[in-house]
Amino acid sequence: MTHVRRAEVVNDHSLRRGAAEAMEVIARGDPATSKVVGKKIEDIDLPEGTTIGAIIRENEVLIAHDDTVVESDDHVILFLVDRKTIPGVERLFQVGFSFF
Repeated sequence: MTHVRRAEVVNDHSLRRGAAEAMEVIARGDPATSKVVGKKIEDIDLPEGTTIGAIIRENEVLIAHDDTVVESDDHVILFLVDRKTIPGVERLFQVGFSFF
């Protein structure tokens, strides 16, 4: 599944026999080109039923809190209750054209 995703998904695991997902997505860009970089988790418009559980920054694992700010190159661990929200998560983590 990681090869057919639109965002930079590095790990993707089905949960509950495919009804839910756990994803690891790399946040790319900067505040001008990304919908997540430079934002606090509480300010990110996550699809309903989606939760950020942790962020891996360099060699450190950060438990996600509302005031945690996502930085470029963070590996964001997300839990999705419903697979139908995957396209919304992918769009959220795509960088704008000006990034390239």
